[in-house]
Amino acid sequence: MTTTPADGRSARERLERRHVLNDLGWVVARADDDPDALVGSATVVPAMHVPGTEQVRLSILAAWADVVAGHLAAFTIHPRVPVTLELDVHLFVPPPGAGVVTGLGRVVKAGRSVFVAGVDFTDESGDPIGFAAASFMKSPDERLTIDIGPLSVDGPPRPPGPELTVPFADRAGCTVRTPGVAVLGHSEESLNASNTLNGGLIALACEEAALSLTPGATLASLDLRYLQPVRVGPAVAEAEVWHGLGRIEVRDAGNDNRLCVAATSRTFGD
Repeated sequence: MTTTPADGRSARERLERRHVLNDLGWVVARADDDPDALVGSATVVPAMHVPGTEQVRLSILAAWADVVAGHLAAFTIHPRVPVTLELDVHLFVPPPGAGVVTGLGRVVKAGRSVFVAGVDFTDESGDPIGFAAASFMKSPDERLTIDIGPLSVDGPPRPPGPELTVPFADRAGCTVRTPGVAVLGHSEESLNASNTLNGGLIALACEEAALSLTPGATLASLDLRYLQPVRVGPAVAEAEVWHGLGRIEVRDAGNDNRLCVAATSRTFGD
């Protein structure tokens, strides 16, 4: 997939360093039994765990769902760039801490103004873990285009290959400032095709903010509503949590502290 941002640089030129999400080893291919569906897979490693637990981060599942759903959206919306409107993930059980996780993505709706895709997650044994959904619209900036070309999903299959060797929050540059407040830095390793902060990585900031108030817990669900892009950064996520239910706001600290994402979360056991 080749993207051409408004500044005229290609994604390859703009992302001189390896993108944060590439280190998660998520490989997307066409589903064998449905040419219109996509399947992603990756091997979970300890660096993907919620600190102090043996479960993969829900924010990583959110990022993986965003990739699968985003590919499906690009097939439909191209040459315009798809912009994420909402992303949610809901888990039936605490996610695994090892083995291969698979996400099967299908189109739910391909309307004239909004595109919706769903993703079903399973563990290495094929047992359901949970599901996700994402909605997209065409970027209002018509200068942003995508040449879908020969996508990686059309090439020969590649085995999952995680390369994350440090904790995900450290790799992404996400830190907890105080309990309930997480800060995600803005760098070329964390941008999307619109040259703004990647929506899947914003899920990490939301997760960190919420979990900093509930040490030892893991998220069972996370719902993000993208109100406007984080253009300058850093992104600052502020959470309040009562009885496991969290309300989170993400603001662009470098852009008049504008509200960019409104999110809700829930931990297991509440």
